[in-house]
Amino acid sequence: MIPLVSAAVGESCTIKRIGGTAEVKKHLEDLGFAVGATITVISVMGGNMIVNVKNARVAVSRELAVKIMV
Repeated sequence: MIPLVSAAVGESCTIKRIGGTAEVKKHLEDLGFAVGATITVISVMGGNMIVNVKNARVAVSRELAVKIMV
């Protein structure tokens, strides 16, 4: 299990765990980040990531990406 920030561009991953406070977990869940969901890293710019989750592109800050374990 590695944090999402360690995933390479173009890599597809399955979310295994989401860390952080209940508020952070709820926010990520609202964006489509749920345990078992498949995400693909589209690009990384300045530590921030653009990922494809549930057929939508979502921008995630580095602070949130370290809480998503794949």
